[in-house]
Amino acid sequence: MKKLSARRRHPLAALVVLLLALACTGGLYAVFAPADKAQADDTAQSLAIEEGKKLYAVGCASCHGTGGQGSSDGPSLVGVGAAAVDFQVGTGRMPAQQPGAQVPRKKVIYSQAEIDQLAAYVASLGAGPAVPAGDKYSPEGADSARGGELFRNNCAQCHNFTGKGGALTRGKYAPGLEGVDPKHIYEAMQTGPQNMPAFPDTTLSEQNKKDIIAYLDAVNGDKTVNPGGLSLGGLGPVSEGLFGWIFGLGTCIAVAVWVAARTAKARKS
Repeated sequence: MKKLSARRRHPLAALVVLLLALACTGGLYAVFAPADKAQADDTAQSLAIEEGKKLYAVGCASCHGTGGQGSSDGPSLVGVGAAAVDFQVGTGRMPAQQPGAQVPRKKVIYSQAEIDQLAAYVASLGAGPAVPAGDKYSPEGADSARGGELFRNNCAQCHNFTGKGGALTRGKYAPGLEGVDPKHIYEAMQTGPQNMPAFPDTTLSEQNKKDIIAYLDAVNGDKTVNPGGLSLGGLGPVSEGLFGWIFGLGTCIAVAVWVAARTAKARKS
């Protein structure tokens, strides 16, 4: 007992006890801890990239190059990010059927799992915008009034003030936004596909994009409710001006003709 007591009072006793405790804790954690989640995620990501590379070689490489470097038939994909792939392929615009002023939206030919794999491979070529999480584009909790102001200032010049779309120059056009998945609207703002300028977070914040999506959902969501009355196609000044000219001015002319006819008839009598 005296020897044990003396060892306890040794200057290095506390250090030895601490090292033993750390060793036991580390050993127990290594034995009972679950499988390394990070390692599992890395493995899944590597598999997705490998599968995406196979899909890319079959459906994309002929235009965008074997390594995504681009060619005369398609732009470089280095640095466009996963969000650009999810938008272009998820809306059926890619693979393109034929070259033209603008690639239209069409039927999607890849499953969402395959789109995710393609996106993972393209993202591995260079850093770019990631596919947004659901809370970023959900209209819940967003300010649709603020979104309307932002949309009119930044988007209405091309897409019209309720997102009905419109013609541009040289065969290009701004597509209608009615019925478009909110995720794809967010990705379009983030990546700037085709003729559209990009609106990164430094230009339009995540909350700004969410507000814009809420506005589009408000004006194009429930078609049975239109607080402003007859929408006239939702085309803004074009249809409203035409309505004013045809019916407003036409009514004035009809009234003027009627008054003139009554006056002439009164004079004759």
